[in-house]
Amino acid sequence: MLQFKRGPLPDLPFRTAVKKPIPQKCVQMDQPFTVETMEGLMQGKPGDYLMIGIAGEMYVCDQEIFRQTYDLVPEKI
Repeated sequence: MLQFKRGPLPDLPFRTAVKKPIPQKCVQMDQPFTVETMEGLMQGKPGDYLMIGIAGEMYVCDQEIFRQTYDLVPEKI
């Protein structure tokens, strides 16, 4: 079984991919929280986002990662 760790990238033929613009539900939390994810229990801290994936799964997204990865869609009036 292959095992990958932090550090230099493995010598593999990596390609570039762009994340599809799939709308996802999210809410920024103002207090610590816990969510049961597909990978197990995950802790969120104030400012992190509770995300709902395309299959209805829930997960935590760190506030800084969210800012780098997502743009909020303007709300309809």
